[in-house]
Parts: sequence; structure tokens; C-alpha cells
Amino acid sequence: MLNCNYAYFFKIIGISLCKSHSLLRYFATSLRSAFTFLLAISLLLPIGVMADSTAEEPKAAPTDIPEPTAFVSNHSASFNGKTIKYVARAGETYLRTLKGEPKASIFSFDYIQKDSPDGSKRPVTFVWNGGPGSASTWLHMGTFGPKRVVVPSDAKHPGSTPFEVKAASDSILDVTDLVFIDPVGTGYSRALGDHEGKEFWGLKEDAQSMAEFIRDWTTQNGRWNSPRFILGESFGTTRAAAVAKLLQDDFQMGVNGLIFVSQALDYAGSSPYVRDNLTSYITYIPTMAAALYHGKVSPVPADRDEFLAQARSFATDELMPALFKGNTLDQTTRDQVRDRLAYFTGLSKEYIERANLRVEGFRFAKELLRDKGLAIGLLDARYVYDEVDDLNADPSGDAASLAISPAYTSALMSYMRDDLKVRWDRLYLAPADPELSDQWNWNLTPVGQ
Repeated sequence: MLNCNYAYFFKIIGISLCKSHSLLRYFATSLRSAFTFLLAISLLLPIGVMADSTAEEPKAAPTDIPEPTAFVSNHSASFNGKTIKYVARAGETYLRTLKGEPKASIFSFDYIQKDSPDGSKRPVTFVWNGGPGSASTWLHMGTFGPKRVVVPSDAKHPGSTPFEVKAASDSILDVTDLVFIDPVGTGYSRALGDHEGKEFWGLKEDAQSMAEFIRDWTTQNGRWNSPRFILGESFGTTRAAAVAKLLQDDFQMGVNGLIFVSQALDYAGSSPYVRDNLTSYITYIPTMAAALYHGKVSPVPADRDEFLAQARSFATDELMPALFKGNTLDQTTRDQVRDRLAYFTGLSKEYIERANLRVEGFRFAKELLRDKGLAIGLLDARYVYDEVDDLNADPSGDAASLAISPAYTSALMSYMRDDLKVRWDRLYLAPADPELSDQWNWNLTPVGQ
């Protein structure tokens, strides 16, 4: 499957601060005459007026920050044939400065086995989605949480509300406690006091806040001796790797394991929209081949798994050498690679030729069913979407996300209220604060340094 999360967020943001030099020069040239005027006025004013005019205005008291909010409920369910009694805590954990002042609230959904025979040594797994700028809704309500939203498994549109939420009997809650985390600027998580969201929006800033959360959560819950696992999806795998290093190097906290879902550790090399990067034209061939669901591959392969294995071999053994040879590639080999690439992708030979053997992932999603005026999904290539602009090179959105996002969001909001007893007037940001994407710092150097 094409990865849905990182497509919309990759912008290198430059921030400039503008000063009005002309205004500065005006004050500089006027300083002498202004001083003379004030001196003259001061000689005419009564002493009492002088005292009042020079007194400092009282500073406004800092905004009071309430104690962290939490909603706690008790549950019992069967997971993988094992009955588990667990406590669900949907609530905030405050990140604090070295002076102890709150700087951010990170909201998480914690599922902790009640009366565990292992006590504080039971494993705990910290779970997050990607983006950057995605709440934990997808892994929470679609994969690992104790309840799951029901959407058709055959990629049919799930329709409208009401959406069914059912027990997820195959959740891994039987073997580990689970903590689903919403980074700052997603879900209920916010910057606090005088701090701003953008302080936490960046490669290093984001990893730092997540590492601090794990440290603080572990301390507050008495879980320092528990085996720790981190499970991330898409950009969340990038975050997981960075957080694990911070925990080890800066906080002396070991991590027992990392679990990568739809790993995204090499954006420059494998992002589907990166132009003139040969690696990106190779890594997505198996994904494109998996879209044979739409019947564009001819002849139809007898064995899908074998077909996908052949696509992987073609990508590394034939396409990659051909692309790296560039214009030194002989015509016979080029024609053979073109025909094979057309076969595995389902695209026409003419399109492959015009693309110079370089098929971008997003363009593939738009081109495969262009004759029908449809774009295929990025999260799940089985979904299709009838877009307005049939001539555009790339799809305007993700057909899969457009279909299932309302179901996931509605299910989560209903589940929070009905099962977790969350009663809060704070807006749940799903997927994220609208300013997060544009203000995200992709540089390793923090903004302003």
C-alpha cells in the first residue's frame, strides 16, 4: 500500500522576521528633540505628577494553569482468548520546564491491566501514528485498541453515521499495557502558558517532547522496571528511532524493542513524490504491482504472491541497474525494462516511455484509472475517487482517507464519550492544528538558532 501520512506534510519552512529600518531611523533622528521637549515639560509639571508618570505599571499575573485533567474507567474484555480486567485513563500528562512550570499538555489513552500478577514488570507499549501532525486515532481505533471501528474489508465506502464500534478481541492488551499518545497540536494535546505549539513542531522538538512524555509517564505510574516498547506508524517510525536514542542517551532509559508499521526512515530516498531521486522510482514498484486489484495487469497472474515477488526482483535486479546507467543504457535493454515495468504496474508502454522509466508514486495513483476518471487510494489502493480535475498529474487527495476518516473520527468521539466517559469542551484536533504543517521544522537545528 502507498503510505497516506507523509504525502501532505513535506514542506521546508523558512521563517523570516522583518524590522522596519525606516521607522528605526526616524526614532534615532528624533531622539534629541524629543528629549529636549520632555525635559521642558518635566520642569513645568508638579512633583506628584512626575511620580505618577514614572511609576511602573503592575505586571499582569500569569495565567493560572489547572491541574491535569483525566477520565478514569474500569473495564473487562477478552483478548486472544484471555480475559483482562483493565483500567482506562484518558487524560493529560504535563511536560514541565526545569523550574517545574508546565509547558505542554500531552493527552494519552492508557490501558493498564488491573491487578496484574506481574505488577510493575508487565510490559508497556507506547503507540503513536505519524504525519507529522496525526493523532493516534488510526492505530487506536483501527488496530491495537480494545475497541475498533467497523469499516468494510472489501474497500467499499463505509457510508454515513452511525458507525459500529466493536470489541477488538485480537488487541495485544493480553500481553502488554498500551499507551496511545497524541503529540502536541493533535487531539487534546496543547502547549501551555506562554509556550506555543511551534516549540514542539519539528524533528528534534517533537522527539524531545515524546521522550519527555515517556519519562514523565513512567515516573508518575511507577513503571521504571517495566519492559518498554515503542510502536510507531509512518513518520511515527522516524519519531520512534529518534525517541529511543534520546531515552538511551539523555534519560538513561533503555528500550526493549521498536515496532515499525509502514516504516518511513528514508524520506528522501523513498517518498513517492520525490523527483529525480532514483531510489524513489524503485522502492514503490511492489506497491504499484499490488494494485493489480483493478484489473490493469495483463495477462492476469495466476498467483498474486508470486507476482509480487517477481515485481520485487524486477525492481532491484532490472529497473535499478537500468536507471543508474542513465543514457548509456542500450536500446534493447531499455525496451525490455519498459515493457516489464508496464506489465508490473498496469500502465501503458507509451506512458512508461514518456515518463522515461521513472514512475512517481502519486502520478501512478492518478494515471492507473485515468481512462475512467478515477484516482486510486494512497493508504489503500483498492479505494477509488472520482476527482474533478481529470487532467491533473497527481491526485488531489487520498481516496482511502476520504472514505474512512469520518468513520474513524466519529467512532473515536463516540467511544470516548460512551466508554471512556470523557466529558470535555476542548476541541479534539484530528488530524492536527491547521498551523502545524506549515510551521513544522524539518531542519535539525531548532528555529532561531
